Amino acid sequence: MAEKRSKAPLIIAGAIGVALILLVRVFLGGSSGSDQAGPSPSGSVDTTVSSDPSCTQVLVAASSEKAALLKTMAAEYDNARHTVGGTCAQVSVVSKASGGAAIALAKGWDDTVDGPRPDVWTPAASSWTVLLRQQTTALDKPNLVPSGQLQSIAQTPLIVAMPRPMATALGWPTKPLGWSDLFALAKDPRGWGSVGHLEWGRFKLGKTNPHFSTSGLNATVATYFAATGLSSDLSAKNVDDPKTVAFVKQIESSVVHYGDTTLTFLSNMAKADAAGRGLTYVSAVTVEEKSVWDYNMGNPTGDPTTLGKGAKPKVPLVAIYPKDGTLLSDNPYVILNADWVTPEKKAVAQDFLDFVRAPAQQTRFQAAAFRSFEGKPGPVLVPDNGALTAGPPVVLAPPAPAVLAKVQSSWDALRKRARVLMILDVSGSMGEDVGTEGQTKLELAKQAATAAVKGFAPGDQLGLWIFSTGQDGSKPYRELVPVGDVTSTVPKITSEINGLVPDGGTGLYATLRAAQRQMLDQLDTDKINAIVILTDGRNEYPPDSDLGSLVQQLGGESLDTSVRVFPIGYSSDADRDALVRIAEGSSAAYYDASDPASIGKVLTSVLSNF
Repeated sequence: MAEKRSKAPLIIAGAIGVALILLVRVFLGGSSGSDQAGPSPSGSVDTTVSSDPSCTQVLVAASSEKAALLKTMAAEYDNARHTVGGTCAQVSVVSKASGGAAIALAKGWDDTVDGPRPDVWTPAASSWTVLLRQQTTALDKPNLVPSGQLQSIAQTPLIVAMPRPMATALGWPTKPLGWSDLFALAKDPRGWGSVGHLEWGRFKLGKTNPHFSTSGLNATVATYFAATGLSSDLSAKNVDDPKTVAFVKQIESSVVHYGDTTLTFLSNMAKADAAGRGLTYVSAVTVEEKSVWDYNMGNPTGDPTTLGKGAKPKVPLVAIYPKDGTLLSDNPYVILNADWVTPEKKAVAQDFLDFVRAPAQQTRFQAAAFRSFEGKPGPVLVPDNGALTAGPPVVLAPPAPAVLAKVQSSWDALRKRARVLMILDVSGSMGEDVGTEGQTKLELAKQAATAAVKGFAPGDQLGLWIFSTGQDGSKPYRELVPVGDVTSTVPKITSEINGLVPDGGTGLYATLRAAQRQMLDQLDTDKINAIVILTDGRNEYPPDSDLGSLVQQLGGESLDTSVRVFPIGYSSDADRDALVRIAEGSSAAYYDASDPASIGKVLTSVLSNF
């Protein structure tokens, strides 16, 4: 939708710089979090920090896949009453997407928008640190990343996670598998029928957006390498080769939807499995190796505080290490060169790094299915848990900056196109003033929506409905712009949005019921078919108050021909429970914008699914 090691960090700097420019442009229109440049679907950002004024306080911003584990380590560090330079030391950890943190640091961290300002930053991969170096230099700002080799705190490779029966049907664990095998499945009209399993339908891939997610970026790079058969020295000529283009486009055509976080896919897989549909949501998803173990332990979020509290899946996942090669996330630890990071803070930050890299804590990382900072696996990375101890057979060196930039721009052209219906709540409560500027909720939503729709690209389709009681006779909804190619619909949508006024009640269920039926009637199986609905309230339409039947309808009979619904709860008054059920019923994700000021960031995050 967007226009858009060794020496690995230096290699990807140029192209990631292009990505940051794109993201910053989106951010200024309202940007969006492991390795994602946007908020998680839950919308919540943990900003809880300890604050004992007698101690030197250090705040660590960590990518989401390891933030929870680092929080427990920080708590243990605090409880051990460490002192540095004769003063007690405290460390707090918050979860912040790698790309989102890079953007925030490059533009100048704003606590009111970006959350608490960190003293230490540990993204998923070193590429983001080089990106920050490049951008601060370009903006003639102080370099926040120290020079020299950054220290890693853990490693985990990108893998393709697949339900065990599907992987076994392809020959796992004895047969080497890779992107070429997924290409064959995606290309064959029989899908899984080509290996004797018609009942599994088409091959369906879950993959995050490479402009927002490290796993998405790594997977995209890996598919270009796989298309050429190379393990290094990918060239611009290779990227332009028609055979390469056809290979990558075929892989992308199998994507169910994109997104800003792999947690959406893993959570939906767990819910489908619990409902006895573990082989229907997606056939595979590109994630980090540790996510397979987390999922198989019944803990798809990877939060160590919830480990052991969830039921293990009926159908476990296994990790496929692409024979064509994959990339690593090295989780660097960056003590920021910033004026707010005092010598005392730097000393505590270094002490905490030493604590995290000590054998006891490295064992904890290994127990959570990371590899150590030296790349050594722990005892949980075994076939019984879906992993192979040896890890990836081929680790790729990313291409030169200009080539990687070309890969990213090529992905923009080759990604699967989307067919999206946007539905906006215009009920009376949307006229309430919010924030300090005296703007209404509807005014903020209009600004965010008109900025967000500009991110769609030719080939995408977009339409607009509004809803509140009494919109069209007895109907609580009205179609303003039919779904059509964005080249013609975006100008109309922008015009219609600018003229919206709040009035009436909230006819949520009837609107979604009608919208889903229309989208199904006009389903385009070559596109991502989806509804994005924004509401600040609860269903207030008595003729249709049956949430259960709506959720059942949204689930449909086949996920191969479904319309995914991405609800946005646009105030603390929104019916979060109902919206979550709606999202889960359609195998999508709920997004929380209970703070109306966050709507720009949340909308950008939602639209990263397309």
